[in-house]
Amino acid sequence: MSRPTARVLALLELLQAGGLRTLAELADRLDVDERTVRRYIDHLIDLDVPVESVRGRYGGYRLARGYRMPPLMLSDDEALAVLLGLVAGRRAGLMTATGTASETAAAKIRRVLPERLGRRLDAVLDSLAFTAPPGESTAPETGVLLSIADAVRHHRPISIRYTAADGRRSERTLHPYGLVAHSGNWYVTGADPAVGEDRTFRLDRITGTRTLPGSFEPPVGLDPAKRVLTGLATASYRHEVILRIQGTAEQIRTRLPASVAVVDESPSASAADSDTRQWSRVEIRAERLDWLPGVLASLDRPFVIEQPDELRDLVAELANRLMSSARRSPPRV
Repeated sequence: MSRPTARVLALLELLQAGGLRTLAELADRLDVDERTVRRYIDHLIDLDVPVESVRGRYGGYRLARGYRMPPLMLSDDEALAVLLGLVAGRRAGLMTATGTASETAAAKIRRVLPERLGRRLDAVLDSLAFTAPPGESTAPETGVLLSIADAVRHHRPISIRYTAADGRRSERTLHPYGLVAHSGNWYVTGADPAVGEDRTFRLDRITGTRTLPGSFEPPVGLDPAKRVLTGLATASYRHEVILRIQGTAEQIRTRLPASVAVVDESPSASAADSDTRQWSRVEIRAERLDWLPGVLASLDRPFVIEQPDELRDLVAELANRLMSSARRSPPRV
Protein backbone atom coordinates (compact mmCIF):
# COMPACT_ATOMS: atom_id res chain seq x y z
CA MET A 1 0.00 0.00 0.00
CA SER A 2 1.53 3.33 -1.06
CA ARG A 3 2.14 5.96 1.58
CA PRO A 4 -0.41 8.54 0.23
CA THR A 5 -3.10 5.83 0.04
CA ALA A 6 -2.33 4.75 3.58
CA ARG A 7 -2.68 8.34 4.78
CA VAL A 8 -5.99 8.78 2.96
CA LEU A 9 -7.29 5.69 4.78
CA ALA A 10 -5.88 7.03 8.05
CA LEU A 11 -7.78 10.28 7.41
CA LEU A 12 -10.97 8.27 6.89
CA GLU A 13 -10.37 6.49 10.20
CA LEU A 14 -9.98 9.82 12.00
CA LEU A 15 -13.21 11.17 10.54
CA GLN A 16 -15.04 7.91 11.23
CA ALA A 17 -14.22 8.31 14.95
CA GLY A 18 -16.83 11.07 14.96
CA GLY A 19 -17.00 14.76 15.73
CA LEU A 20 -15.67 17.78 13.93
CA ARG A 21 -11.95 17.76 13.10
CA THR A 22 -10.10 20.98 12.37
CA LEU A 23 -7.72 21.24 9.45
CA ALA A 24 -4.79 21.87 11.80
CA GLU A 25 -5.65 18.81 13.90
CA LEU A 26 -5.85 16.53 10.86
CA ALA A 27 -2.57 17.86 9.49
CA ASP A 28 -0.86 17.22 12.82
CA ARG A 29 -2.26 13.69 13.17
CA LEU A 30 -1.29 12.75 9.61
CA ASP A 31 2.08 14.54 9.78
CA VAL A 32 1.43 16.49 6.57
CA ASP A 33 0.67 20.12 5.75
CA GLU A 34 -2.86 21.53 5.54
CA ARG A 35 -2.77 21.73 1.75
CA THR A 36 -2.11 17.98 1.59
CA VAL A 37 -5.02 17.31 3.94
CA ARG A 38 -7.33 19.19 1.55
CA ARG A 39 -6.06 17.02 -1.29
CA TYR A 40 -6.76 13.87 0.75
CA ILE A 41 -10.27 15.18 1.48
CA ASP A 42 -10.80 15.57 -2.28
CA HIS A 43 -9.69 11.95 -2.76
CA LEU A 44 -12.32 10.77 -0.28
CA ILE A 45 -15.03 12.84 -1.98
CA ASP A 46 -14.01 11.33 -5.35
CA LEU A 47 -14.60 7.91 -3.72
CA ASP A 48 -18.15 8.99 -2.79
CA VAL A 49 -17.31 9.37 0.89
CA PRO A 50 -19.59 12.18 2.13
CA VAL A 51 -17.14 14.52 3.85
CA GLU A 52 -18.78 17.75 5.03
CA SER A 53 -16.88 21.03 5.32
CA VAL A 54 -17.92 23.36 8.14
CA ARG A 55 -16.79 26.93 7.70
CA GLY A 56 -16.08 29.53 10.35
CA ARG A 57 -13.80 30.02 13.33
CA TYR A 58 -14.67 26.61 14.77
CA GLY A 59 -15.01 24.89 11.42
CA GLY A 60 -13.42 21.77 10.08
CA TYR A 61 -14.38 18.46 8.50
CA ARG A 62 -16.74 15.65 9.47
CA LEU A 63 -18.52 12.71 7.90
CA ALA A 64 -22.19 13.10 7.00
CA ARG A 65 -24.55 11.71 9.61
CA GLY A 66 -25.61 8.13 8.92
CA TYR A 67 -22.67 7.29 6.68
CA ARG A 68 -21.62 3.65 6.97
CA MET A 69 -18.08 2.49 6.40
CA PRO A 70 -17.33 0.01 3.62
CA PRO A 71 -16.04 -3.47 4.59
CA LEU A 72 -13.02 -3.47 6.91
CA MET A 73 -9.63 -2.85 5.36
CA LEU A 74 -6.86 -4.08 7.66
CA SER A 75 -3.12 -3.74 7.37
CA ASP A 76 -0.90 -6.73 8.13
CA ASP A 77 -0.28 -5.45 11.67
CA GLU A 78 -3.98 -4.76 12.27
CA ALA A 79 -5.10 -8.17 10.99
CA LEU A 80 -2.55 -9.95 13.18
CA ALA A 81 -3.57 -7.89 16.22
CA VAL A 82 -7.28 -8.70 15.73
CA LEU A 83 -6.77 -12.43 15.21
CA LEU A 84 -4.32 -12.74 18.10
CA GLY A 85 -6.79 -10.92 20.34
CA LEU A 86 -9.61 -13.29 19.40
CA VAL A 87 -7.47 -16.40 19.87
CA ALA A 88 -5.97 -15.20 23.15
CA GLY A 89 -9.39 -14.27 24.52
CA ARG A 90 -10.83 -17.68 23.64
CA ARG A 91 -7.92 -19.63 25.12
CA ALA A 92 -7.91 -17.49 28.28
CA GLY A 93 -11.63 -18.13 28.81
CA LEU A 94 -12.55 -14.47 28.27
CA MET A 95 -15.59 -14.90 26.08
CA THR A 96 -19.32 -14.56 26.34
CA ALA A 97 -21.76 -17.44 26.73
CA THR A 98 -22.01 -17.52 22.93
CA GLY A 99 -18.70 -19.35 22.91
CA THR A 100 -18.54 -19.74 19.13
CA ALA A 101 -18.66 -15.98 18.48
CA SER A 102 -14.89 -15.52 18.63
CA GLU A 103 -14.36 -18.50 16.33
CA THR A 104 -16.85 -17.33 13.72
CA ALA A 105 -15.47 -13.77 13.87
CA ALA A 106 -11.93 -15.04 13.34
CA ALA A 107 -13.11 -17.21 10.46
CA LYS A 108 -14.82 -14.25 8.75
CA ILE A 109 -11.71 -12.11 9.04
CA ARG A 110 -9.55 -14.98 7.80
CA ARG A 111 -11.77 -15.49 4.70
CA VAL A 112 -11.46 -11.90 3.48
CA LEU A 113 -7.71 -11.63 3.92
CA PRO A 114 -5.41 -11.87 0.89
CA GLU A 115 -4.06 -15.40 0.51
CA ARG A 116 -0.47 -14.29 1.10
CA LEU A 117 -1.30 -12.61 4.39
CA GLY A 118 -3.66 -15.44 5.39
CA ARG A 119 -0.92 -18.05 5.03
CA ARG A 120 1.49 -15.98 7.12
CA LEU A 121 -1.07 -15.50 9.90
CA ASP A 122 -1.93 -19.20 9.86
CA ALA A 123 1.75 -19.95 10.42
CA VAL A 124 1.79 -17.65 13.45
CA LEU A 125 -1.38 -19.10 14.97
CA ASP A 126 -0.29 -22.71 14.35
CA SER A 127 3.03 -22.13 16.09
CA LEU A 128 1.59 -20.17 19.02
CA ALA A 129 1.36 -21.76 22.48
CA PHE A 130 -0.35 -20.42 25.60
CA THR A 131 1.05 -21.33 29.02
CA ALA A 132 -0.73 -21.55 32.39
CA PRO A 133 -4.30 -22.20 31.17
CA PRO A 134 -6.88 -20.82 33.60
CA GLY A 135 -8.72 -24.10 34.01
CA GLU A 136 -12.46 -24.39 33.85
CA SER A 137 -14.40 -21.17 33.49
CA THR A 138 -17.98 -20.29 32.68
CA ALA A 139 -18.53 -17.35 30.36
CA PRO A 140 -21.15 -14.67 31.10
CA GLU A 141 -24.19 -13.95 28.98
CA THR A 142 -23.51 -11.31 26.34
CA GLY A 143 -26.51 -9.23 27.42
CA VAL A 144 -25.39 -9.28 31.04
CA LEU A 145 -21.85 -8.18 30.18
CA LEU A 146 -22.97 -5.34 27.91
CA SER A 147 -25.64 -4.13 30.32
CA ILE A 148 -23.23 -3.97 33.26
CA ALA A 149 -20.53 -2.32 31.15
CA ASP A 150 -23.01 0.40 30.15
CA ALA A 151 -24.01 0.92 33.80
CA VAL A 152 -20.33 1.21 34.81
CA ARG A 153 -19.65 3.78 32.12
CA HIS A 154 -22.66 5.97 32.93
CA HIS A 155 -22.63 5.42 36.73
CA ARG A 156 -26.13 3.91 36.75
CA PRO A 157 -27.39 1.61 39.53
CA ILE A 158 -28.57 -1.82 38.39
CA SER A 159 -30.65 -4.66 39.75
CA ILE A 160 -29.11 -8.12 39.32
CA ARG A 161 -30.43 -11.65 39.79
CA TYR A 162 -27.60 -13.64 41.35
CA THR A 163 -27.03 -17.30 42.17
CA ALA A 164 -24.34 -17.83 44.82
CA ALA A 165 -21.87 -20.73 44.81
CA ASP A 166 -24.08 -22.63 47.31
CA GLY A 167 -27.13 -22.29 45.05
CA ARG A 168 -28.89 -19.51 46.95
CA ARG A 169 -30.65 -17.03 44.69
CA SER A 170 -31.20 -13.35 45.37
CA GLU A 171 -32.02 -10.09 43.67
CA ARG A 172 -30.06 -7.05 44.77
CA THR A 173 -29.17 -3.52 43.81
CA LEU A 174 -25.58 -2.75 42.84
CA HIS A 175 -23.64 0.43 42.12
CA PRO A 176 -21.10 -1.10 39.69
CA TYR A 177 -17.59 0.38 39.80
CA GLY A 178 -15.87 -1.72 37.16
CA LEU A 179 -15.47 -5.01 35.29
CA VAL A 180 -12.41 -7.20 35.86
CA ALA A 181 -11.24 -10.28 33.95
CA HIS A 182 -9.13 -12.62 36.09
CA SER A 183 -8.05 -16.26 35.62
CA GLY A 184 -10.65 -16.96 32.96
CA ASN A 185 -13.59 -15.38 34.78
CA TRP A 186 -15.37 -12.03 34.65
CA TYR A 187 -16.15 -10.09 37.83
CA VAL A 188 -18.06 -6.91 38.63
CA THR A 189 -17.18 -4.97 41.75
CA GLY A 190 -19.29 -2.25 43.30
CA ALA A 191 -21.29 -1.07 46.30
CA ASP A 192 -24.34 -2.89 47.64
CA PRO A 193 -26.41 0.00 49.10
CA ALA A 194 -28.68 -2.41 50.98
CA VAL A 195 -25.84 -3.44 53.31
CA GLY A 196 -23.58 -0.42 52.86
CA GLU A 197 -20.57 -2.49 51.78
CA ASP A 198 -18.60 -3.26 48.64
CA ARG A 199 -19.30 -6.55 46.90
CA THR A 200 -17.76 -8.57 44.06
CA PHE A 201 -19.85 -10.87 41.86
CA ARG A 202 -18.96 -13.35 39.14
CA LEU A 203 -20.75 -12.45 35.93
CA ASP A 204 -21.49 -16.05 34.93
CA ARG A 205 -23.65 -16.33 38.08
CA ILE A 206 -25.76 -13.30 37.11
CA THR A 207 -28.85 -14.41 35.20
CA GLY A 208 -30.38 -11.00 34.51
CA THR A 209 -29.85 -7.26 34.93
CA ARG A 210 -32.09 -4.21 34.92
CA THR A 211 -30.94 -0.58 34.85
CA LEU A 212 -32.49 1.50 37.64
CA PRO A 213 -33.28 5.23 37.72
CA GLY A 214 -30.76 7.70 39.07
CA SER A 215 -26.98 7.72 39.21
CA PHE A 216 -24.11 7.42 41.69
CA GLU A 217 -20.56 8.71 42.09
CA PRO A 218 -17.81 6.08 42.35
CA PRO A 219 -15.06 6.59 44.96
CA VAL A 220 -12.14 8.82 44.00
CA GLY A 221 -9.02 6.93 42.96
CA LEU A 222 -10.95 3.69 42.47
CA ASP A 223 -8.99 0.62 41.29
CA PRO A 224 -11.52 -2.13 40.42
CA ALA A 225 -8.83 -4.73 39.67
CA LYS A 226 -7.19 -4.23 43.08
CA ARG A 227 -10.59 -4.51 44.80
CA VAL A 228 -11.36 -7.80 43.07
CA LEU A 229 -7.93 -9.32 43.80
CA THR A 230 -8.10 -8.24 47.44
CA GLY A 231 -11.61 -9.68 47.71
CA LEU A 232 -10.45 -13.02 46.33
CA ALA A 233 -7.47 -13.08 48.68
CA THR A 234 -9.58 -12.32 51.78
CA ALA A 235 -12.59 -14.53 51.01
CA SER A 236 -13.76 -16.94 53.68
CA TYR A 237 -11.84 -20.24 53.54
CA ARG A 238 -11.07 -23.10 55.91
CA HIS A 239 -7.59 -21.92 56.93
CA GLU A 240 -6.36 -18.44 57.86
CA VAL A 241 -2.58 -18.26 57.48
CA ILE A 242 -0.45 -15.46 58.91
CA LEU A 243 3.23 -15.27 58.01
CA ARG A 244 6.16 -12.90 58.41
CA ILE A 245 8.42 -13.01 55.36
CA GLN A 246 11.69 -11.18 54.95
CA GLY A 247 11.24 -9.25 51.73
CA THR A 248 9.27 -6.54 50.01
CA ALA A 249 5.76 -6.94 48.59
CA GLU A 250 7.21 -7.01 45.08
CA GLN A 251 9.54 -9.88 45.97
CA ILE A 252 6.80 -11.85 47.72
CA ARG A 253 4.35 -11.33 44.84
CA THR A 254 6.59 -13.43 42.57
CA ARG A 255 5.15 -16.53 44.28
CA LEU A 256 2.11 -15.21 46.15
CA PRO A 257 0.05 -12.96 43.82
CA ALA A 258 -2.51 -10.42 44.98
CA SER A 259 -5.38 -12.85 44.37
CA VAL A 260 -3.84 -15.28 46.90
CA ALA A 261 -2.23 -13.16 49.62
CA VAL A 262 -2.50 -9.77 51.28
CA VAL A 263 0.96 -8.31 51.90
CA ASP A 264 1.61 -5.55 54.45
CA GLU A 265 5.09 -4.03 54.36
CA SER A 266 4.68 -2.24 57.70
CA PRO A 267 7.71 -2.77 59.97
CA SER A 268 7.36 -5.59 62.50
CA ALA A 269 9.80 -5.67 65.41
CA SER A 270 8.46 -9.01 66.63
CA ALA A 271 9.44 -10.67 63.36
CA ALA A 272 12.66 -8.86 62.62
CA ASP A 273 14.05 -8.44 66.14
CA SER A 274 17.52 -6.99 65.64
CA ASP A 275 17.48 -7.60 61.87
CA THR A 276 16.86 -4.28 60.15
CA ARG A 277 16.02 -5.73 56.72
CA GLN A 278 12.45 -5.48 55.46
CA TRP A 279 9.92 -7.95 56.89
CA SER A 280 6.34 -8.10 55.60
CA ARG A 281 3.18 -9.46 57.14
CA VAL A 282 1.36 -11.88 54.82
CA GLU A 283 -2.22 -13.11 55.19
CA ILE A 284 -3.51 -16.06 53.17
CA ARG A 285 -6.89 -17.78 53.24
CA ALA A 286 -6.99 -21.27 51.76
CA GLU A 287 -9.04 -24.45 51.73
CA ARG A 288 -5.88 -26.58 51.78
CA LEU A 289 -2.38 -26.05 53.14
CA ASP A 290 -0.44 -28.77 51.32
CA TRP A 291 0.62 -26.41 48.50
CA LEU A 292 2.08 -23.72 50.76
CA PRO A 293 5.35 -25.40 51.96
CA GLY A 294 6.60 -25.76 48.39
CA VAL A 295 5.70 -22.13 47.58
CA LEU A 296 7.48 -20.86 50.70
CA ALA A 297 10.54 -22.92 49.82
CA SER A 298 10.56 -21.51 46.29
CA LEU A 299 10.57 -17.95 47.70
CA ASP A 300 13.97 -18.74 49.25
CA ARG A 301 13.47 -16.11 51.97
CA PRO A 302 13.42 -16.34 55.76
CA PHE A 303 9.89 -16.61 57.13
CA VAL A 304 8.05 -17.05 60.42
CA ILE A 305 4.75 -18.93 60.72
CA GLU A 306 2.42 -17.22 63.18
CA GLN A 307 -0.52 -19.50 62.43
CA PRO A 308 -1.69 -22.22 61.98
CA ASP A 309 0.44 -24.84 63.72
CA GLU A 310 -0.63 -27.38 61.10
CA LEU A 311 1.41 -25.46 58.52
CA ARG A 312 4.54 -25.75 60.71
CA ASP A 313 4.19 -29.55 60.59
CA LEU A 314 3.78 -29.56 56.81
CA VAL A 315 6.86 -27.36 56.33
CA ALA A 316 8.89 -29.62 58.64
CA GLU A 317 7.75 -32.70 56.70
CA LEU A 318 8.83 -31.13 53.42
CA ALA A 319 12.20 -30.17 54.92
CA ASN A 320 12.73 -33.75 56.13
CA ARG A 321 11.89 -35.17 52.71
CA LEU A 322 14.30 -32.77 51.03
CA MET A 323 17.08 -33.63 53.50
CA SER A 324 16.47 -37.34 52.96
CA SER A 325 16.68 -36.92 49.20
CA ALA A 326 19.84 -34.79 49.45
CA ARG A 327 21.62 -37.49 51.55
CA ARG A 328 20.49 -40.39 49.38
CA SER A 329 23.31 -41.98 47.34
CA PRO A 330 22.74 -42.54 43.62
CA PRO A 331 21.77 -46.14 42.71
CA ARG A 332 24.50 -48.38 41.42
CA VAL A 333 24.28 -49.26 37.78
